[in-house]
Amino acid sequence: MARKKSKSKSASFMVFNVNYEDGMVTSNRRVPNELLDQSLGDSLQDLAQTAIQNQDNEIAQRSGQRRAKIKSISLA
Repeated sequence: MARKKSKSKSASFMVFNVNYEDGMVTSNRRVPNELLDQSLGDSLQDLAQTAIQNQDNEIAQRSGQRRAKIKSISLA
């Protein structure tokens, strides 16, 4: 018997491109939607930047290499 395909879940994240002050660019950085709640009045860009900075800090702790500061963020 063949199984039915399950319905795909909607995306639970948004994707951003990040430019750093040292000229480095990272594409398709995923940020969970629950971290992008604008009900408190913060802009989407500010919330995304905070979430990506937290991701970068966690990566830096593991690798021992610090990333440059974020220059700009845009939706991918």
